[in-house]
Amino acid sequence: MLVELDKDNLQEIVNSNNKVVVQYSASWCGNCRIMKPKFKKLANEKEGIAFVIADAENFPESRKLADVTNLPTFATFVDGKLINQTQTNKAEVLNELVSEIA
Repeated sequence: MLVELDKDNLQEIVNSNNKVVVQYSASWCGNCRIMKPKFKKLANEKEGIAFVIADAENFPESRKLADVTNLPTFATFVDGKLINQTQTNKAEVLNELVSEIA
């Protein structure tokens, strides 16, 4: 499942899915644009995990869930709790993060 937020409701998604991976990004962020297709590819490959793309600038409440300070930030949630997060532009690092909860 892949969702691109159109409102500031990440908390609802985190609460209603056992496993969630979030890409926090912004329209001006070059590394975010580079990572987006890699994130979408992972979303198609992994079953049972909700993948969410959240605009960190437009959705401040969603951003607070992972205390985002740099972009792109990737965060994993299990059973409503933040498990891990990283800032990266490398697919290998993203894959490792996702494999921790897969």
